[in-house]
Amino acid sequence: MTTNEPVHYDVLIVGAGISGVGSAVHMQEQCPERSFVILEKFESFGGTWHMHKYPGVRSDSDLYTFGYRFKPWVGAPIATSAEIKKYMGEVIEENNLAPKIRYRHRITNASWSSKDNKWTVDVTRLDTNQSFKMSCNFLYMCQGYYNQDKGYTPEWPGMDTFKGQIVHPMEWTEDIDYAGKNVLVIGSGATTATVVPEFTKTAKHVTVLQRSPTYFIPGRNVDDLADTLRQLEIDEKWIHEIVRRKRLFDGKAVTEMSFNQPEELKAFLLEGIKALLPEDYDMKHFTPSYRPWQQRIAFVPDGDLFAGIKAGKATMVTDEIETFNATGVLTKGGVQIDADLIVPATGFHLSVLGDIPFSVDGRPVNWNDTVTYRGMMFSGVPNLVWIMGYFRASGRRKRLFRMSPIHHHFELKGWPETTVIVRFWIISGICVAAALGVFIADFTSIADTFTGGH
Repeated sequence: MTTNEPVHYDVLIVGAGISGVGSAVHMQEQCPERSFVILEKFESFGGTWHMHKYPGVRSDSDLYTFGYRFKPWVGAPIATSAEIKKYMGEVIEENNLAPKIRYRHRITNASWSSKDNKWTVDVTRLDTNQSFKMSCNFLYMCQGYYNQDKGYTPEWPGMDTFKGQIVHPMEWTEDIDYAGKNVLVIGSGATTATVVPEFTKTAKHVTVLQRSPTYFIPGRNVDDLADTLRQLEIDEKWIHEIVRRKRLFDGKAVTEMSFNQPEELKAFLLEGIKALLPEDYDMKHFTPSYRPWQQRIAFVPDGDLFAGIKAGKATMVTDEIETFNATGVLTKGGVQIDADLIVPATGFHLSVLGDIPFSVDGRPVNWNDTVTYRGMMFSGVPNLVWIMGYFRASGRRKRLFRMSPIHHHFELKGWPETTVIVRFWIISGICVAAALGVFIADFTSIADTFTGGH
């Protein structure tokens, strides 16, 4: 069913995950006169924290840097999915965002008109199959950067011969029973570090098969500085900001050390892990071939991954897969790993802007042909930003949330909002924005509008 009734908002926010909800709060704070709505294709808010339901799902970044600046985090630094959703639910309730969220709404097309100075999007309600159009002056794309519907599983030889279950973590359902069973987890990243400790609680045995090791850093899931400040009855907003800055400071020091003293940092990381493993354990399983921070370093709260190994409940195997067979997996090194359940923790399918077809003045947008500005805007694509979570460290996400629509910047400069078209070119390091036919060479004030000068 299709209706041609146009619905217009100043801003459309796509996605009700961490980024979308945060953007909505800042919209209300910084531009209370602007109308906006959040379109979410799933039945609830939360994004990653709603869709990921595998055992033990938790953040692998601390909530002092991952959380919102306007909502101090008061729990343990590493939080479970349920705790993060509760936190987000409180944000929605405290800011009266529920009436602004349209669940089960999916965008199937987006087109910009320079003549009308607006975006028009085709929307389908997944619960009723009703289709209609909406328009806006500015698009906030907050739907993330990977496909939430299905995880990435490589095609290994012999997979169809395996007699047990193969379940990617993104496709996990509550009825999957692993108690008393042999579980094989394929992969070496943060998801592996999350599911293995949970599996070891009731599984007969857990084997981790990795092609190459990853750096981990174990630590207590507490923050002594935060606890001390609370004992001193410091305001939670101060505590949140102080702890956040301290964690960013420490993270920067680790990053600098990875460039300037990589071998010393490597030794430090490995010694921290070695102390939690059985005596004379073969450290090849936790010794990557690359220097620290060439890939992310996954945090292991309370060292729970290594506790399972030390207790004999989990085994590491570093090898490649030769083939699947009826009872499990045979590695290229000749090791047979039998399993009842195989969990390929092998990543995601990347998705650029939700795989939505975009066009500008009738011409399809090829994102490969664009240049990004601050990783959020795209040359030749007006009045659109792509806001997502972090790739390596969560502290810089704050930049994305200290943001007003750029039409608000022009309005402050005295230009009518309805005529603003923003395009960026990089010329000898200078960003030039075109609006009303006037070239603005000084982009510092524009940048400060987006980042709050922070």
